[in-house]
Amino acid sequence: SCAKTMAARCSVVVPEVTTPKFEAEAVRNALEMSQYSAPELERLLRVNAKIAVENRLRFHDFCSEENRPMPAVCAYTGAVFKRILPKDFSTEDFRYAQEHLRITSFLYGLLRPLDGIKPYRLEGDVRLPEKGGVSMFDYWKPLLTDFFIEEIRKQGGILVNLASGEMKELFDWKRVEREVRVITPDFQVRKGDGLKTIVVYAKMCRGEMVRFIIKNRIECPEDLRTFAWEGFALDESRSTDCHLQFVL
Repeated sequence: SCAKTMAARCSVVVPEVTTPKFEAEAVRNALEMSQYSAPELERLLRVNAKIAVENRLRFHDFCSEENRPMPAVCAYTGAVFKRILPKDFSTEDFRYAQEHLRITSFLYGLLRPLDGIKPYRLEGDVRLPEKGGVSMFDYWKPLLTDFFIEEIRKQGGILVNLASGEMKELFDWKRVEREVRVITPDFQVRKGDGLKTIVVYAKMCRGEMVRFIIKNRIECPEDLRTFAWEGFALDESRSTDCHLQFVL
């Protein structure tokens, strides 16, 4: 998933910065968002006044030549991306990630790690008048579904789903599950006789698994079962071919 927090600039050296597939759509989305005042953004994005002002400026400066794009995997600064830790990637790591990793975005749709993006804040339930009042989820679904399925098929037809649950709404998810194999890892902590999801731990584990896949060039689904981090390990009794349950 895309993170809500983003860097102002990127100092990581990458092999190249590429153009997002849906850059034209992102520009139109940003121009529409730039029409809102800071108080309107505060309500629309459910943020405080400071964040609303920051993002009003971001959208107003979106097309400025001085606003240089950053590679997506380095631009987001949330817990997942901190654990991916792209600053120590080799050129080969970046190139492997570029082929295999996809990042969802409410502004850009779907991104490769080296796609150049600009700072923004947007939510999936935002409805833009110029798009007929449909949510960003519904706007992206017909644009992304076929493209996403084809991207997965190009790399062997297996998707390791490390995004948060709401990101399924960007696609016709039933079609995705029907047309490719989806493996969803889950990360939970033992609490008494049950399991509980601790959001920050789940995010960190997702980032660590992305890193694990990239660094080890994981191609076989069975190899995902060997993932372990800070006490999290696979619980075979709670896992299936399509659901991997990791427990601390």
